[in-house]
Amino acid sequence: MLTLNLRPIFEARSIERPYSFLVKTGMASVTAHNLLNNKSSSIRFDHLELLCRLLVCEPSDLFIWRPNKQDTISPSHPLYKLREEELDTTIQQTLSSLPYKTLKEVTKRMLSEEYLNGDDLDSTKK
Repeated sequence: MLTLNLRPIFEARSIERPYSFLVKTGMASVTAHNLLNNKSSSIRFDHLELLCRLLVCEPSDLFIWRPNKQDTISPSHPLYKLREEELDTTIQQTLSSLPYKTLKEVTKRMLSEEYLNGDDLDSTKK
């Protein structure tokens, strides 16, 4: 089943009150509640675009796919890319455990022109 998976993205963006955040940015309170609690069976394109703009992500980042027991979809099917990844730590926990020197380098790479242009992180300028 394909569902919205918004909580990890809000956590990664350090947004502690997702509901308030969405309502303050113009989303109707009922819509915000339904989206955050997976009570919607559909999502409007304008809401999808708003979420992507606010959370700086792609539509596929917002969804997760959990196969049903009766699913006979091949593991090579593109839906498998949307399967939930089990992570032991959050992004903040990972970053906070990095040595300071490594954290500075990661930040430098993230802010480099190549990264902002969508190029590979390994191709940084020398």
